[in-house]
Amino acid sequence: MIVFEYRAYGSPLQFAAVDEAIKVTQFIRNKALRHWMDHKGASKYDLNNLCKTLAAQYPFADHLNSMARQSASERAWSAIARFYDACKKKVKGKKGYPKFKKNVRSVEYKTSGWKLSEDRKGIKFTDGCGIGTLKLKGTRDLSHYQLAQFKRVRIVKKADGYSVQFCLDVDRRESLAATGKTVGLDVGLTSFYTDSTGHKEDNPRFLREAEPALKRLQRRASKKKPVRGQPASRNYLKARKRLARKHLKVSRQRKDHATKLARCVIRSHDLVAYEDLQIRNMVRNHHLARSISDASWYAFRVLLESYAKIYGRVVVAVPPQYTSVICSQCGCKVQKTLSTRTRRCPKCGYVADRDENAAMNILQRGLETLSTAGHAGSYAWGDSAATLSSYATPAQVESLNQESHGL
Repeated sequence: MIVFEYRAYGSPLQFAAVDEAIKVTQFIRNKALRHWMDHKGASKYDLNNLCKTLAAQYPFADHLNSMARQSASERAWSAIARFYDACKKKVKGKKGYPKFKKNVRSVEYKTSGWKLSEDRKGIKFTDGCGIGTLKLKGTRDLSHYQLAQFKRVRIVKKADGYSVQFCLDVDRRESLAATGKTVGLDVGLTSFYTDSTGHKEDNPRFLREAEPALKRLQRRASKKKPVRGQPASRNYLKARKRLARKHLKVSRQRKDHATKLARCVIRSHDLVAYEDLQIRNMVRNHHLARSISDASWYAFRVLLESYAKIYGRVVVAVPPQYTSVICSQCGCKVQKTLSTRTRRCPKCGYVADRDENAAMNILQRGLETLSTAGHAGSYAWGDSAATLSSYATPAQVESLNQESHGL
């Protein structure tokens, strides 16, 4: 499944109709959640059947396409299913009890309620919301795909306008020649990551750079904020929109940076080992929470796994415990503070950068995990986890085992 996004162009009346369709989606989603709260044991199918009742009871709900109404109820069930799953797994702390939404920003259609133009540069929404035909502008050519491959169409409202997203059922796989290279990655705040070869990737710190501008825009929006009970002025709405655009730019910068790095790392190596960090626990440190969020470690990990499936590479998540403490040459443990950036082993005399030593330990653990336990974490072209023997030929297995013992 791949997602293509296009900028949508239309009249103010059309976008007002889009806003109304989004409000209906929010209404149905919250009604479905209320039905689940009031009726113990309500299932996903009960929420789908509720859509018919709401369409018959409320005329504005009947204007929205029937499959779009089902998509709205499925959003509620998705939150409920996550809550059930957290309870079954006995997740510590809050389980994520479903909440009502008050700021939904998208409406989703399935296979009906819309029609693409002949040149695939426009889309017409045929339900009763009155959206009409929207022009599309993007870099991908939709003419290369069959209509049967279009599974969902989503209209998303963003700070800088409206976008149309197409979810296509496409099995994206690209074959690459084996490079014979393996790498371990140690993410950090000083550098975005340090690999086992000693290469350091700079941390761009997009939020830190944009912080002065964000504070200025936030002050302007706060000065124009209306008193409680009074309607918002146009100047306040403009100031809030400028602030939202700045935040959106930072978000896009983070995503673009993580995407390019992940793609480069996966294409350049046959195996990538990284730390299985618990970001949720790490951001509890209020001194580092902003910097950790700005680094986008989790997004980088997700993209690594995604590109591994596309290019047929192997990625391994290893436990992060003691990777900075253990010497990568002799295994000696030496405790040190975060301010100590150079590791000196008192046993073997090995001197190396702290992060480079950790990256070498991460790579060693990844190789040992593959060769002994047979668990590959994530393998590109298979649903199950791959073993080292399925990843490489016997000669390559022996080579990787020798590298693991040599570290």
